[in-house]
Amino acid sequence: MKKQLIAVIFMFCAVCAFAQLRAFDQIFPGLDEEIRTAVFSDSGYVRASRKQRGFVILAQRSANLEPQIVNMVLSRNPGYVVESISILPLHYGTAELLDIYNALGNVRNLSGRLYDSATRNQAVPLFEEATRIVSDRQTTVIPDPPPAARLPQTETVFIRLRDANFGNTFYRGEMAVLRNGLRYTLSNFRSMSYYFVPVIRENRFVAQLYFEPIQEGVLIYSIAGTDISDFFASRIHVDSAISKRLAVINSWAIDGIINVLQNNR
Repeated sequence: MKKQLIAVIFMFCAVCAFAQLRAFDQIFPGLDEEIRTAVFSDSGYVRASRKQRGFVILAQRSANLEPQIVNMVLSRNPGYVVESISILPLHYGTAELLDIYNALGNVRNLSGRLYDSATRNQAVPLFEEATRIVSDRQTTVIPDPPPAARLPQTETVFIRLRDANFGNTFYRGEMAVLRNGLRYTLSNFRSMSYYFVPVIRENRFVAQLYFEPIQEGVLIYSIAGTDISDFFASRIHVDSAISKRLAVINSWAIDGIINVLQNNR
């Protein structure tokens, strides 16, 4: 009898927790069916836009998301923006914010992820090495921590990524729990250079990732922006460069969540 009572209580709590989750259409109401279909596809919805032509950002027009998610990027006055929306479906398991937080803690798993290089005409690792470092002033490598048992409200980490195009790049990662989800901000705290020539200045690249468990699975909303001089913009396909980096970062996060859920079973 006691075991049956515990089972009933557990099921009741699970149903209540699910009922509190928002549905995707509550967050992005009234999307065109073509866009909605893309969001739920394996590749998700991705769109690049430029300031000179006018940004096209779905989260600005028709989304019930915290305004700071988009405003953090736009406040840096970027010339180029890429927006991405995808869903990690429920069949991988039910994720909690702690699962997502632990997935984002595995910085080393960013290394070795492939992207299609037009110049090399093959798939190559975008980040040849990914490590956590002590701080923005001390670049000593430190290990990723073990999975956490509790979710912190905020946290800042520092990361070094050996970029296939820019060599060693340095980022500040800032995590914060919002009302319904977890926000992860990634920005460069040193200039990104090509052959010692600065291409993207300090704090001029910023990516915002937002994760929210929803009724359909996990919503992954991301937006990245950068500002780059006209000289380099005429020589680099900036839209593609941002899109590829955002895609690699998103795939790292999604694969990390899946791994955490599998380990929880």
